[in-house]
Amino acid sequence: MIKRETDYLRFVTNPLVPFDNNAAEREIQMIKLRQKVSGCLRTRTGAEQFCAIRSYLATAAKHDIGFFQALTMLAEGNPWMPATS
Repeated sequence: MIKRETDYLRFVTNPLVPFDNNAAEREIQMIKLRQKVSGCLRTRTGAEQFCAIRSYLATAAKHDIGFFQALTMLAEGNPWMPATS
């Protein structure tokens, strides 16, 4: 860690670098909580569908598209898609 101190502390000097790298873990936490509290996601198909919807909404949120707007567009048959570059 001493040799890579600037890498580990980059978040201090660059506000665009998050303090942690738990974004992926935060996406999974809801699934684990849902299993624990309500006993949902008993089938693999249900879990896959939940993950697909959650991933779609998380990506939309990262592009400043609201959940309701993204779901409305999806239900109307005009799903929001992120721009490709």
